[in-house]
Amino acid sequence: MGETIVDIHNLNKTYPDGTVALKNISMKAEKGEFIVIIGPSGAGKSTFLRSINRLSEPTSGEILFMGKDIVKAGKKELRTLRRNIGMIFQGFNLVKRLPTVRNVLHGKLGYMSSLKGAFGLFDQDQVEEALGILKRVGLEEQAFKRADELSGGQQQRVAIARAINQSPQLILADEPIASLDPNSSRVVMDYLKKACREEGFTTFVNLHQVDFAKEYADRIIGIKDGEIYFDGSGDDLTDEVIEALYSKEKEAVAG
Repeated sequence: MGETIVDIHNLNKTYPDGTVALKNISMKAEKGEFIVIIGPSGAGKSTFLRSINRLSEPTSGEILFMGKDIVKAGKKELRTLRRNIGMIFQGFNLVKRLPTVRNVLHGKLGYMSSLKGAFGLFDQDQVEEALGILKRVGLEEQAFKRADELSGGQQQRVAIARAINQSPQLILADEPIASLDPNSSRVVMDYLKKACREEGFTTFVNLHQVDFAKEYADRIIGIKDGEIYFDGSGDDLTDEVIEALYSKEKEAVAG
């Protein structure tokens, strides 16, 4: 058994309108695991992912990250814990008017004083490191272009580079390829998996594409109606399991 990075016990989330998004979810993730989360729309995948770094506030439960309970963390401790958690969004969340390399440098903001961060006072070593990471994701020639001049797939690779520059223990990627074409999706997943392997960080990725999940994941978690319905390898994810996992969605479409 490897080192446990995330240890979740009885995680629940109920929204103010009474919607129950997560029900008693418990699981562990080891250092370096590449975990893909799948399930029907509205199953609770994004809520689960965002609960891990408290972008979505859990109603109850325990989320131990590197031995610290994120759910109970105060503002200062939460900020420190979040330094070690990189986040990749479907919409990239880049500052579009800034150069690509400047967006990558934003991965260091959690380690800087508020004043230095506000004025973007990065030193030369930090710039060189960011340029090196851009080279690793195949974007060295785009380093000084505005982020909004890049394609969607390139922008998502910038987001990956920013997360790598953060030097995290954990990366959370919420539908990172949902808005991309199949070729760009494969490029993004290749770089994300490669970064996970090279850096040794644990990765959670929400995906709608089951075929990509089976191809890239070390482990697949299927969430249905806010609960873990499946937890296993791609080989264990049979057509029967997939059909059962998505059955309500199919019935709703048929109806």
